[in-house]
Amino acid sequence: MYVITDERCLAYHSPGHPERPARVKDTLAKLRAQDELHIEWCAPSDPDETVLERGHSKGHLQSLKAPGGDFDGDTPAYPGIDGHARRGVGGAMDALNFSLKGDLAFSCLRPPGHHAMANRAMGFCYLSSVGLSVLHAASVFGKRVAVFDFDVHHGNGTEALLLDQPNVAFFSVHQHPCYPGTGVNDVGRNCFNYPVPPQTPREDYRAVLSRSLAALVKWKPDLIAVSAGFDAYARDPIAQETLEAEDFRALGDEIRRQGIPFYSVLEGGYSDELPELVFAFLKGINGL
Repeated sequence: MYVITDERCLAYHSPGHPERPARVKDTLAKLRAQDELHIEWCAPSDPDETVLERGHSKGHLQSLKAPGGDFDGDTPAYPGIDGHARRGVGGAMDALNFSLKGDLAFSCLRPPGHHAMANRAMGFCYLSSVGLSVLHAASVFGKRVAVFDFDVHHGNGTEALLLDQPNVAFFSVHQHPCYPGTGVNDVGRNCFNYPVPPQTPREDYRAVLSRSLAALVKWKPDLIAVSAGFDAYARDPIAQETLEAEDFRALGDEIRRQGIPFYSVLEGGYSDELPELVFAFLKGINGL
């Protein structure tokens, strides 16, 4: 399988902020040290401006190049954040392209992207990496594409970008109540939400994941874009759910067994155990 990364994404940080460089640094160390998965490493491509403008306003793209201050209390205007966010989009685009060739691919970069809106950054996210890659796959390659977002926080940005767009759909399993407070109901004709309460028992949470994935498969996509967030983990510091590493492995295996091409992009996950959770998921999608 291919892992797309660029260690320049480790360069920015804010003291005490949960979206910290160790998330990717330690995950890469884990993946490089293991010998169960064969990994081909590659750097992200630079996304074309037309890809970015398919989902984001020119004003927003300009604000990332020259921020006038922090975007919100959770989303600082880090030096060079425009480049980091663009590489995140490039990683999702590369993962998409690998999947179209029949390969497994995981983009392991920061910042995440699924809260980014068309005209603003929010929730640690600056550009909608998965959303942009899905719009590209639908409009350029003519694919019918579904997002499967299992991050514990609702992917409001991805939902907003894809709302009622042709040949795309959004399926999200997430904690509610929780940031950003959206995702209580289905929206439009193509956005399907599966909110679960805090402290949902593991077995019940996995049942909701399976139910949402079954609904996604029934929609008959040609391709699945996975927003892989690992913050439904039982000891994640900014959510209150119950999953363990084995649950992420089982979820990866369940996605694999659908027989539909897919690619995965790192979203959230803020515990020190994130490397083990990612490794478990990657083993699952590889059938291990």
